[in-house]
Amino acid sequence: MSHELIVYLGREALWTILLITGPILGLGLLTGLLVSIFQATTQIQEQTLAFIPKIIVVLLSVVVFGPWILQVLVEFVEVLYSNIPYYLG
Repeated sequence: MSHELIVYLGREALWTILLITGPILGLGLLTGLLVSIFQATTQIQEQTLAFIPKIIVVLLSVVVFGPWILQVLVEFVEVLYSNIPYYLG
């Protein structure tokens, strides 16, 4: 295995991770921002108010994006497995 191949595989793995986690983290960030704005306008400083909506949105986004996430991961692993002879040779 050459150094270029290792760097390429690492870059593809990181890109896949970012692609998978992006929508979930984005929705969690947006929910946290909306809850923070709500807390600032109403002056409610309850800590659980910040966590519960984010947990619910993240779980719902995993349910919604789950099939797509699975498809992206399966495609990535299929490419890895199909190229094993090239990686070893």
